[in-house]
Amino acid sequence: MVTLYRPGEGPWYRLPTGWKTALLLVVVLAVCLLPPTWWAAGAMAAVCVACYAVPGIGLRELVRQAWAARWIVAVTLAGQLIFLDPEHAVANAARVTTAITLAGLLTLTTPATELLDTVERAMRPLARLGLDPQRAALTLSVTLSTLPVLARLARDVREAQLARGGGRSLRHFAMPFLVMVLKHADELGDALAVRGVR
Repeated sequence: MVTLYRPGEGPWYRLPTGWKTALLLVVVLAVCLLPPTWWAAGAMAAVCVACYAVPGIGLRELVRQAWAARWIVAVTLAGQLIFLDPEHAVANAARVTTAITLAGLLTLTTPATELLDTVERAMRPLARLGLDPQRAALTLSVTLSTLPVLARLARDVREAQLARGGGRSLRHFAMPFLVMVLKHADELGDALAVRGVR
Protein backbone atom coordinates (compact mmCIF):
# COMPACT_ATOMS: atom_id res chain seq x y z
CA MET A 1 0.00 0.00 0.00
CA VAL A 2 2.61 2.54 1.03
CA THR A 3 5.45 2.43 -1.50
CA LEU A 4 8.93 3.09 -0.20
CA TYR A 5 11.35 5.55 -1.82
CA ARG A 6 12.19 5.29 -5.49
CA PRO A 7 14.93 7.61 -6.80
CA GLY A 8 13.83 10.16 -9.35
CA GLU A 9 13.80 13.80 -10.35
CA GLY A 10 11.13 16.46 -10.30
CA PRO A 11 9.59 19.09 -8.03
CA TRP A 12 8.57 16.64 -5.29
CA TYR A 13 12.10 15.23 -5.14
CA ARG A 14 13.69 18.68 -4.93
CA LEU A 15 11.41 20.00 -2.20
CA PRO A 16 13.06 19.79 1.27
CA THR A 17 11.65 16.94 3.37
CA GLY A 18 10.29 19.17 6.13
CA TRP A 19 8.44 21.47 3.73
CA LYS A 20 7.15 18.55 1.68
CA THR A 21 5.85 16.73 4.78
CA ALA A 22 4.19 19.90 6.11
CA LEU A 23 2.64 20.72 2.71
CA LEU A 24 1.16 17.25 2.24
CA LEU A 25 -0.07 17.22 5.84
CA VAL A 26 -1.85 20.55 5.28
CA VAL A 27 -3.41 19.21 2.06
CA VAL A 28 -4.68 16.08 3.83
CA LEU A 29 -6.08 18.15 6.71
CA ALA A 30 -7.77 20.53 4.24
CA VAL A 31 -9.33 17.55 2.44
CA CYS A 32 -10.61 16.20 5.77
CA LEU A 33 -12.39 19.50 6.44
CA LEU A 34 -14.34 19.42 3.17
CA PRO A 35 -18.05 18.65 3.55
CA PRO A 36 -19.17 15.12 2.57
CA THR A 37 -20.65 16.01 -0.82
CA TRP A 38 -20.25 14.83 -4.41
CA TRP A 39 -18.35 17.99 -5.39
CA ALA A 40 -15.97 17.51 -2.45
CA ALA A 41 -15.25 13.94 -3.60
CA GLY A 42 -14.48 15.35 -7.06
CA ALA A 43 -12.24 18.02 -5.52
CA MET A 44 -10.33 15.32 -3.61
CA ALA A 45 -9.78 13.39 -6.84
CA ALA A 46 -8.57 16.60 -8.50
CA VAL A 47 -6.12 17.20 -5.63
CA CYS A 48 -4.64 13.72 -6.09
CA VAL A 49 -4.35 14.22 -9.85
CA ALA A 50 -2.69 17.63 -9.37
CA CYS A 51 -0.18 16.25 -6.86
CA TYR A 52 0.82 13.31 -9.06
CA ALA A 53 0.63 15.02 -12.49
CA VAL A 54 4.07 16.58 -12.16
CA PRO A 55 7.36 15.70 -13.85
CA GLY A 56 9.02 12.72 -12.20
CA ILE A 57 5.82 11.09 -10.86
CA GLY A 58 2.91 10.83 -13.32
CA LEU A 59 -0.68 9.66 -13.23
CA ARG A 60 0.30 6.03 -13.79
CA GLU A 61 1.86 6.09 -10.31
CA LEU A 62 -1.37 7.54 -8.88
CA VAL A 63 -3.32 4.65 -10.38
CA ARG A 64 -0.80 2.19 -8.95
CA GLN A 65 -1.06 3.70 -5.46
CA ALA A 66 -4.87 3.74 -5.57
CA TRP A 67 -4.96 0.15 -6.82
CA ALA A 68 -2.67 -0.97 -4.00
CA ALA A 69 -5.13 0.54 -1.51
CA ARG A 70 -8.23 -0.88 -3.22
CA TRP A 71 -9.20 -3.26 -0.41
CA ILE A 72 -8.97 -0.58 2.27
CA VAL A 73 -11.06 1.74 0.11
CA ALA A 74 -13.60 -1.02 -0.65
CA VAL A 75 -14.00 -1.96 3.03
CA THR A 76 -14.30 1.71 4.00
CA LEU A 77 -16.92 2.36 1.32
CA ALA A 78 -18.90 -0.78 2.20
CA GLY A 79 -18.89 0.10 5.89
CA GLN A 80 -19.98 3.67 5.18
CA LEU A 81 -22.81 2.54 2.89
CA ILE A 82 -24.30 0.53 5.74
CA PHE A 83 -24.82 3.64 7.88
CA LEU A 84 -24.78 6.60 5.47
CA ASP A 85 -26.30 7.66 2.17
CA PRO A 86 -24.19 7.16 -1.00
CA GLU A 87 -23.05 10.80 -1.18
CA HIS A 88 -21.58 10.78 2.34
CA ALA A 89 -20.12 7.28 1.89
CA VAL A 90 -18.34 8.14 -1.37
CA ALA A 91 -16.99 11.41 0.06
CA ASN A 92 -15.61 9.63 3.14
CA ALA A 93 -14.04 6.89 1.01
CA ALA A 94 -12.50 9.61 -1.18
CA ARG A 95 -10.96 11.16 1.95
CA VAL A 96 -9.33 7.87 2.88
CA THR A 97 -8.09 7.33 -0.69
CA THR A 98 -6.64 10.84 -0.81
CA ALA A 99 -4.83 10.41 2.51
CA ILE A 100 -3.36 7.07 1.42
CA THR A 101 -2.22 8.27 -2.00
CA LEU A 102 -0.63 11.43 -0.58
CA ALA A 103 1.16 9.38 2.09
CA GLY A 104 2.35 7.18 -0.78
CA LEU A 105 3.61 10.27 -2.61
CA LEU A 106 5.60 11.33 0.46
CA THR A 107 7.29 7.95 0.94
CA LEU A 108 7.79 7.54 -2.80
CA THR A 109 9.77 10.78 -3.13
CA THR A 110 11.55 10.86 0.25
CA PRO A 111 14.27 8.49 1.50
CA ALA A 112 13.16 6.83 4.74
CA THR A 113 16.17 8.11 6.69
CA GLU A 114 15.41 11.74 5.74
CA LEU A 115 11.76 11.30 6.64
CA LEU A 116 12.61 9.78 10.02
CA ASP A 117 15.16 12.51 10.78
CA THR A 118 12.53 15.13 9.98
CA VAL A 119 9.94 13.44 12.22
CA GLU A 120 12.46 13.16 15.05
CA ARG A 121 13.45 16.85 14.77
CA ALA A 122 9.80 17.93 14.66
CA MET A 123 9.02 15.95 17.81
CA ARG A 124 11.97 17.16 19.90
CA PRO A 125 9.94 19.95 21.56
CA LEU A 126 7.50 17.26 22.78
CA ALA A 127 10.30 15.61 24.79
CA ARG A 128 9.43 17.99 27.64
CA LEU A 129 6.02 16.32 27.79
CA GLY A 130 7.59 12.88 28.14
CA LEU A 131 7.48 11.82 24.48
CA ASP A 132 10.64 10.10 23.26
CA PRO A 133 11.31 11.46 19.72
CA GLN A 134 13.69 8.59 18.87
CA ARG A 135 11.13 5.97 19.88
CA ALA A 136 8.44 7.77 17.84
CA ALA A 137 10.74 7.83 14.79
CA LEU A 138 11.53 4.14 15.31
CA THR A 139 7.80 3.36 15.45
CA LEU A 140 7.29 5.20 12.17
CA SER A 141 10.25 3.37 10.63
CA VAL A 142 8.90 -0.03 11.66
CA THR A 143 5.45 0.90 10.32
CA LEU A 144 6.80 2.08 6.95
CA SER A 145 8.91 -1.05 6.54
CA THR A 146 6.17 -3.43 7.69
CA LEU A 147 3.46 -2.34 5.25
CA PRO A 148 5.35 -3.46 2.11
CA VAL A 149 6.34 -6.68 3.90
CA LEU A 150 2.69 -7.46 4.65
CA ALA A 151 1.76 -6.73 1.03
CA ARG A 152 4.49 -9.13 -0.11
CA LEU A 153 3.33 -11.82 2.33
CA ALA A 154 -0.26 -11.45 1.09
CA ARG A 155 0.93 -11.78 -2.51
CA ASP A 156 3.00 -14.90 -1.66
CA VAL A 157 0.07 -16.56 0.12
CA ARG A 158 -2.28 -15.73 -2.75
CA GLU A 159 0.17 -17.12 -5.35
CA ALA A 160 0.66 -20.32 -3.31
CA GLN A 161 -3.10 -20.65 -2.93
CA LEU A 162 -3.65 -20.32 -6.68
CA ALA A 163 -0.78 -22.73 -7.46
CA ARG A 164 -2.44 -25.38 -5.28
CA GLY A 165 -5.76 -24.85 -7.04
CA GLY A 166 -7.34 -23.28 -3.96
CA GLY A 167 -9.16 -20.60 -5.91
CA ARG A 168 -9.72 -17.22 -4.32
CA SER A 169 -11.35 -18.33 -1.07
CA LEU A 170 -10.91 -15.77 1.70
CA ARG A 171 -11.24 -18.52 4.30
CA HIS A 172 -8.31 -20.45 2.84
CA PHE A 173 -6.26 -17.26 2.47
CA ALA A 174 -6.76 -15.83 5.97
CA MET A 175 -5.19 -18.59 8.11
CA PRO A 176 -1.82 -18.95 6.31
CA PHE A 177 -1.58 -15.18 5.97
CA LEU A 178 -2.22 -14.73 9.70
CA VAL A 179 0.42 -17.36 10.54
CA MET A 180 3.00 -15.60 8.33
CA VAL A 181 2.13 -12.18 9.81
CA LEU A 182 2.55 -13.49 13.37
CA LYS A 183 5.84 -15.13 12.43
CA HIS A 184 7.07 -11.83 10.96
CA ALA A 185 5.96 -9.98 14.11
CA ASP A 186 7.87 -12.48 16.28
CA GLU A 187 11.03 -12.06 14.22
CA LEU A 188 10.70 -8.27 14.29
CA GLY A 189 10.17 -8.30 18.06
CA ASP A 190 13.25 -10.51 18.54
CA ALA A 191 15.34 -8.21 16.34
CA LEU A 192 14.25 -5.14 18.31
CA ALA A 193 14.89 -6.90 21.65
CA VAL A 194 18.43 -7.82 20.55
CA ARG A 195 19.03 -4.11 19.85
CA GLY A 196 17.81 -3.20 23.34
CA VAL A 197 14.39 -1.83 22.35
CA ARG A 198 11.65 -2.68 24.84
